[in-house]
Amino acid sequence: MRVIIMAAFAGCLIVGSACAEEPATDRPALWGSPTVDNGACCKTLGEVRSNIDRIDREIIRLIAERSHYVHEAARFKANPAQVEAPQRAEAVVRKAMASAEQEGLSPKIAEATYRAMIGAFIEYEQGVFAAAAAAGKAPWNK
Repeated sequence: MRVIIMAAFAGCLIVGSACAEEPATDRPALWGSPTVDNGACCKTLGEVRSNIDRIDREIIRLIAERSHYVHEAARFKANPAQVEAPQRAEAVVRKAMASAEQEGLSPKIAEATYRAMIGAFIEYEQGVFAAAAAAGKAPWNK
């Protein structure tokens, strides 16, 4: 019996999320007291997730707006080598970490999020340069 249980546990570790459970979304919390909105939210996991989804939509809207400015920034750079701008990237990350601390968010979460986002935007902006080059609009090739 012990071998079967250990094998099942090992299988879960190898497969990962295949053994994860989805919690019920319509039941009250199993422990603790509400802390969001002065204790008014949340009575169920479904309510929590609805609010997270609402916030995620706003985050996506803001990231999309940010992407327009990243695209615009490419016009001011002489060549693709200027896209990464490591000093600027580090300044943005440090500023995000400081803002996170002021807002009650772990600076580590802000740092990881911003590093991933900046990496994705560097790749995006490199694509902007590649598209300009493909269209014959690359001033660094003239």
